[in-house]
Amino acid sequence: MNAARDLFVTGTDTGIGKTRAGVALLRALRARGVRASGMKPVASGCEATADGLRNEDALALIAASDPAPAYSTCNPYAFAPPIAPHLAARAVGDEIVLAPIRVAFDVLRARADRVVVEGVGGWMAPLSDSLMQADVARALDLDVVLVVGLRLGCISHALLSARAIEADGCRLAGWIANRVDPAMAVADDNIATLRARIDAPLLGVLEHGGADLAPIDTHAR
Repeated sequence: MNAARDLFVTGTDTGIGKTRAGVALLRALRARGVRASGMKPVASGCEATADGLRNEDALALIAASDPAPAYSTCNPYAFAPPIAPHLAARAVGDEIVLAPIRVAFDVLRARADRVVVEGVGGWMAPLSDSLMQADVARALDLDVVLVVGLRLGCISHALLSARAIEADGCRLAGWIANRVDPAMAVADDNIATLRARIDAPLLGVLEHGGADLAPIDTHAR
């Protein structure tokens, strides 16, 4: 992973652990003395609070950041309906466009050494009729980190996602394995299979219930 580039965290599906991975990356960067801030440009399923709509993933990224961004900078597009973001935006008469995301990102980038941007859903989840997550990653010049939830079917989902990322003209900097199913059979064999087939390094493993990336044996395949 290029130490100088900002990151876009995507996943093989929704609910796969992108926020946990984003928080772990922020913690790892900060442990190395890097000023690192998290961003969740688009979030649906937000809760109404006295301060406005708030998303738990965005709040987790803010809590893991230093410097910590203002909420509206971390999450410029917040929607209440817990549905796909382009549909959530349409339901409230809005449309997700790139410009506010770029403005917010530039604010974060001016204060931090690194920005970790969390996507929404899986890589191919659209943001609008004309905007995909690949457009955001390319426009902000972000390397992509793929979060793979270790459960039955993850090999196909991971390989398809990695292929789509490359086909969209984005750089896959690495991937993170998240043990979402602690009872998964031969989980380590699944990791080994993916390491042999994904042309990007395994950056770490999130143990079930853990907060940090477990060390990787760089010689194992």
